[in-house]
Amino acid sequence: MSHPRGLSAEEAAAWERLAKTVTPLAPVRPAPAAPGPAKAGKAPPVFVKAKPAVTRAAPAPRAAPPPPPPPQPAPGLDSHWERRLARTSTDPDFTLDLHGHTLDQAYRRLDDGLVQAKAMGARLVLVVTGKSRPVDAADRGSKRGAIRAKILDWLAAGSHAADIAAVRQAHRRHGGDGALYLVLKRRR
Repeated sequence: MSHPRGLSAEEAAAWERLAKTVTPLAPVRPAPAAPGPAKAGKAPPVFVKAKPAVTRAAPAPRAAPPPPPPPQPAPGLDSHWERRLARTSTDPDFTLDLHGHTLDQAYRRLDDGLVQAKAMGARLVLVVTGKSRPVDAADRGSKRGAIRAKILDWLAAGSHAADIAAVRQAHRRHGGDGALYLVLKRRR
């Protein structure tokens, strides 16, 4: 290979020694002699490197994305309870009907009812609240749907929160949107 400034005799000899130690990747073809006046003495051979064949590797097949994980039940229940609540044949152990009460009456009835349900050893409590209504939050104290709007707050902040394993919407047969299942923790 020629260098733009040319090689000195010492550099050419070093290059020659190095070139002998290298094994080419592709066969090397000597370049055709350039036409022109012949120089005195032997000119160093000029080697042209063959262009390597360009082969493109086939793109690696993309792995299919992993299937989405199966839907996980909400925390608090095992799959046995989830299947049990989905069946239409499941009957609650205790029923609390808060529908039609004022907020104060409903709260006291919920508290007293959960005390009674725990004393009886009930595990599945049906709480009938009535369906929620699309009204402003300011009107929820006296309008329809007020109990349904407050029930989850009462359960979370009440004295029985530690005894409740899960809260689920009731099956249609038991009131659907207007009722909830409370799954109580097993008593020790």
